[in-house]
Amino acid sequence: MDTESMSAEKQKILVTRSRIDSSAVDLLSENGFECIFSPPYAKPEEVIETAKSNNVCAIMVSQGKITDAVIRASGNVKVIAKHGSGVNNINIAAAEKLGIPVYRAAGANARAVAEHAIALILSLRKSLPYLSDATRGGNWLKGSFIGKDFGGTKLGLIGFGAIGREVASMAMGLGMEVSAFDPALLANGGASCPEGVTAVADMDDIICNCDVISLHCPLVPATRHLVNSEFLKKMQPHAAIVNTARGGMIDEDALADALASGEIAGAGVDSFEQEPPAADAKLFKAPNLIVTPHAAGLTPGAERNMATMAARFIIDHLEGREINPAFLATSAALGGLQE
Repeated sequence: MDTESMSAEKQKILVTRSRIDSSAVDLLSENGFECIFSPPYAKPEEVIETAKSNNVCAIMVSQGKITDAVIRASGNVKVIAKHGSGVNNINIAAAEKLGIPVYRAAGANARAVAEHAIALILSLRKSLPYLSDATRGGNWLKGSFIGKDFGGTKLGLIGFGAIGREVASMAMGLGMEVSAFDPALLANGGASCPEGVTAVADMDDIICNCDVISLHCPLVPATRHLVNSEFLKKMQPHAAIVNTARGGMIDEDALADALASGEIAGAGVDSFEQEPPAADAKLFKAPNLIVTPHAAGLTPGAERNMATMAARFIIDHLEGREINPAFLATSAALGGLQE
């Protein structure tokens, strides 16, 4: 049988990004599946047409919106797998109505995202955006600038899943004092809290007292615009905030105002409410800001882990194997896209 005939027999999987790690492509091919790639952030109607014309049986989600119409387009989708952990771009409720499970590669990119968060934390703690702008502008601050030590820095983590735990471990290695707010930590009296990390029952303990706050929780109705003007007013003037989680947790206009007025000292943002954000976004005009294009999890190791985990979810589900329910995303727990 020639190669073209063999390809025609493969079941097709829609992948909403331009590429995935070759090991995942090979794994899928070896199990009888062909990847159909859709450009990043393609319009829903374009994704619908791609899914329909290829009669896809599964969707591996990365960028772009997976709406109800996208899920229904081929009439043949049996499983959805997220190339990563965030599922706010997937209409999970629509999938559930159709009996289609949504799995997420939770933890696959934890180390990479944590490293990115630490890089932002250290850059802000050392005032690198401020020093860079001043130096390039001809303002030589050698005689007046006093920096900050990593040792003794109070780092507060809001959300303490796989990524938060990695951040805590790295931060403590640098001598930082780490506290964490996560309802799951308190459910068993703090028994699951690692040594050296202080579990707090009131999020205000972190907001009001920490030198740096780092967000590591999912985007659900309760966390949308968690960081708003009220939150920012409670922070100390020398404090900074970092977000490598979901963009919708920050009111970006409020953050821009807080940075411009000096209400807080700095911010590092890797994910945005609208992606990609508008080039003239108000936030981009703010001082003491580091922004990156939702790239925290994009390292070779993380890319390989996310792609192969998502591929394995698809293969195992379609072949009837049991999948650990810890990786199943539900609308009740995680919300998801509402269109």
